Amino acid sequence: MNNGPPEQGRSEAVRTARMAEMNATVVEPSNPVVMPRTVDRSAHEIIASARTLKTQQRSRASGRPALGLSLLSAVLLWASFPPWNWSPLAWLAPVPLFLLVRLREPTRRMYLAAYLGGLAFNLPALQWLRLGDPAMYVAWWALSAYVAAYFPLQLWLSRVAVYRWSVPFVMAAPIVWVSLEFAKAHLLTGFAWYFLGHTQYRWLELIQISDVVGAYGISFIMAASAAALASLVPESWFARLRLLPPPADAAAQADLQTRVAEAVMPSRRWPVFAAVSLVALTLVYGFVRRGQANFTPGPRVALIQGNFVASLRIPPEDFGLQYNTHMRLTALAVREQPDLIVWPESMFRWPLTNAPAGLSEDELQKLAPRVPPDFWRDTSVRETLVQEAQKTGAAMIYGIECVDLQTDGKIQQANSAVMFRPETGMSGRYDKMHLVPFGEYLPFKKTLPWLQAFTPYPSDFGLHPGARPVVFEHRDWRMLPVICFEDTVPHLVRNFVAAGSGQGGEVDLLVNLSND
Repeated sequence: MNNGPPEQGRSEAVRTARMAEMNATVVEPSNPVVMPRTVDRSAHEIIASARTLKTQQRSRASGRPALGLSLLSAVLLWASFPPWNWSPLAWLAPVPLFLLVRLREPTRRMYLAAYLGGLAFNLPALQWLRLGDPAMYVAWWALSAYVAAYFPLQLWLSRVAVYRWSVPFVMAAPIVWVSLEFAKAHLLTGFAWYFLGHTQYRWLELIQISDVVGAYGISFIMAASAAALASLVPESWFARLRLLPPPADAAAQADLQTRVAEAVMPSRRWPVFAAVSLVALTLVYGFVRRGQANFTPGPRVALIQGNFVASLRIPPEDFGLQYNTHMRLTALAVREQPDLIVWPESMFRWPLTNAPAGLSEDELQKLAPRVPPDFWRDTSVRETLVQEAQKTGAAMIYGIECVDLQTDGKIQQANSAVMFRPETGMSGRYDKMHLVPFGEYLPFKKTLPWLQAFTPYPSDFGLHPGARPVVFEHRDWRMLPVICFEDTVPHLVRNFVAAGSGQGGEVDLLVNLSND
């Protein structure tokens, strides 16, 4: 009995009648000779092939194994970074994701599974964003949602390279990986955090080649090694992991190997040999470079860290506590007779103000009606910073907010580093150039003004980026300040050093001010 819907029954009847008609005999009226109707076998083969293809599409493997592999990559990658810092796991982290590239037939919802894997890594990795303010939870999720998209992008672009452009798998996967790291470092002002190569910061011999290829080169070596490992996984494992649809018959079972990309390789051995050789040559270079190092004595530097939460809203009554804590630590550091003392980012809580010279109180009030003129004329902050440098007998670099009144009445706020020397007072100021999205400026503020409602900032929020890098000089040393995560953006720091070296000599050291 046919329990299906009436339409289905009629369709089956029509198909049965047509098949019967094709197999029927034909009697010509003028010649009572029975002639069999011939059938075009090639047409039958085409129809059968189309039906087989449709059946295969309907019987795609479940997306759960793909989700499991994506989550495994996320967990391995997260464990490679602080707080766990199990950096050897980073060499294995891309392997599960790369296995999905080898699948000729994608599983169900494979790209969604990869995106969820990206979220599983980025949400815990970027959770520190929420510490600044309760409203920063939105920024945490927004940034995580954006960066998570690089997981499915890695998968999709690698598959396009392998199956559409016939690029060998062991070449396509690492090239796409590094290309996406490069893109992430530049798009939306750049977010160059959590590169694969960053996990190896303690393996000094390996990372010496960064002076030639940067962190991207380390990421490429690691991704190429992971791709070589992924190419070793036999086809039978894909069936065991249920990444392939169940074969319909013995012929389909024999066709198993064609459903897993062989990466257009004549052998699996040479990718492994190439990866091992690449790592070995990198280590040889590292040992040679470390043996050539001839460091000259530099300044004695004291780094002060009071370990206060980097919150957006600090009660004014806490300013004194934070100041006294850093001063107490500074006094302890003076015993070691440092040449330079560095405070963290924004840890001198009172702002350093600047206004056009020669303006009367009435003119200041007219330019900035909401700000008392005494705010611009107050010199107590500048005097305090000079006095502290004189007490320590060392140059001091402070993290501080600078507030500038422009001649057109605009008030610009900057996240700054200022240097004060005992002999000359203030000798340099650098304003942070590479601002943090959502933390220091609101992206798409003019295009999507409704985003303002999801932030803890007033309508006029937004720090002003600096115009250029600045070199601080003290005695015979030339120092280049960078603030917080600016030091994670490769092209930014490289341009800083190039610009600083063109201002009168080589840069001797980088000084990073951070409170993370």
